[in-house]
This record gives sequence, C-alpha cells and structure tokens, in this order.
Amino acid sequence: MTRGQKAVATIITFCVLLVAAAISLNISWIVITARRDALLILGIILFALIITGIIVYTVFLVMQIRRNDEHDTFINAVTHELKTPIASIRLYLETLQSRPVSEEQRRQFYDIMLADAQRLHLTVDQVLRAGVAREQPRGAARTAVVDMAAIARECVDLATARHHLHPGALQLESHDDKGLAVRGDAEELRTVIANLLDNAVKYSGHDVRVTVSVASPAPDTVWVRVQDRGIGIPKKQLKRIFNRFYRVQTRTLKQVKGTGLGLYIVRSIARAHGGRVFAQSEGEGRGATFTLELPRLAD
Repeated sequence: MTRGQKAVATIITFCVLLVAAAISLNISWIVITARRDALLILGIILFALIITGIIVYTVFLVMQIRRNDEHDTFINAVTHELKTPIASIRLYLETLQSRPVSEEQRRQFYDIMLADAQRLHLTVDQVLRAGVAREQPRGAARTAVVDMAAIARECVDLATARHHLHPGALQLESHDDKGLAVRGDAEELRTVIANLLDNAVKYSGHDVRVTVSVASPAPDTVWVRVQDRGIGIPKKQLKRIFNRFYRVQTRTLKQVKGTGLGLYIVRSIARAHGGRVFAQSEGEGRGATFTLELPRLAD
C-alpha cells in the first residue's frame, strides 16, 4: 500500500467515526428534545448540514490526495524518461572524448546518441501536447481534409523503423477503396495513431503482432482500430486508462516505461475532432483493441 493509499484509508476511517459520532449525538438530541418541536427541527437541520459538510470535506481530501499521488507518479516517470537518455548520451560523449575509437564504433555511438536524443524529444513533446490537450474544446474546428488510410500507413512505417521491428510485425488493413477522409489536423491525428501503435508495441512483450485496420462501419464514420496480442488490460482498469498519468499494471508486467500521458492525449485529440476513442480487452494475456472513431467527410 502506497503512502497516498494509507492517507486515503485514514481519512475515510476518520470520516466514518465523525459520522457515527454525529449520528449518536443527534439521536441523543432527539430523545432529549422529543417534546420540543422547534428544537427538534433545528437539531435535525443542523445534523444534516454537519453530515453534508463532513462528507464533502472528506471527498475533497481524498480527491486531492489521489491527485497528488498521480502527480508524484508522473514526476518520477518523467524524471526517469529524461534521466536515462541523458546519462547514455553523456557516457558516449565522455568515451569519445577520453580515448580514440574506430570509425565503426564512432558511427555506432552516434546512432545510439541520436536515438536517445529522439527519445528525449518525444518525452518533452508528449508533456507539451498534454498541456495543450487540456485546453482544447470538444469538436473544435479542424479545416484540412485528411486521408486516414494514408496517415495510418505512415505511422505503421514509422513505428516499424522506430522500434526495429520485422516487416510483418505491424500489419495494415484498409477496408474501403473509395477513400476514408475526415476533416481535421493531420499532425494531431498522426500523433493519435502513433501513440496507439507505441502502446501496442510496448505492451506486446517480445512477440509483437499488431494489426491496424482502417474502415468505415457506417456511411458517416471512420474507424482506425489498433489490435495487439499482448498482455491485455484488466477489465477494472478499462475505464481509467485514458486518465492523465495512469499506466496499466498487470500481474505479468508490473510497469512499462512511459509518462502515462499517451492515451490521455489520444482521447483529447479525438474529442477535439468530434470523435471518440475506446478500448476493449477480454482480460490479462488476451490482448487489447483500441478504436478511434471520427466523423467521415462526405464524398
């Protein structure tokens, strides 16, 4: 049990004791003033106000403790995501500075440092996007015409190269030859699909098999569905995975690197485009499916 969970348990226990004490006092007051109608009514009103105040105050404290706990988790995750590549880059730079290395080793060091720099860039970019996502109104205006099949193809190619996967690890399926266009921001929609693919790869373990499907289940709707065969999501966590800073935890895989912002950004961008995103999973070890649903642009 974490420190935040202990604090929540303590506050809830204290609230229960206060409510029990208030009920006892109110019962005693009713017994004493049973024959005095005015005092009895006043006591009942005061009792209701006290109970309401205790409950509201307790709920506020519990929410604040959970929020602080989430912030601490986020700071620890971001610190780790920033510190690891910085330490790696520093190590290779010190090695290049301290002793001569062959041209092959030098190129290898440069490739590793570039990959670490890219990781730093992605982490910072994700944090910045999360800040912008909080301010985006639902269904905000997006004017460009975006071909979702083309965007999905680009993201699949990029994820294959970024994660060094074999060509068959990520498969793309398109189920409509007439075009699957939406009105929106191409860069934001590219971020959505890229985040879903990154999650699918991270939570697949060593055997990465991900299917990306672009289809139109209805004349006015476009779906981009990302299905993996990884560790799955416990059903109790399905409603929480799109919250800020939340990361899935299972018995088979306790913790995965990340900031806990990817799915929050996905949901925020989907809502800003007048759409939605939802997840499905049959439980641990049975994979997960994420579906992005957007309004389709009329032909």
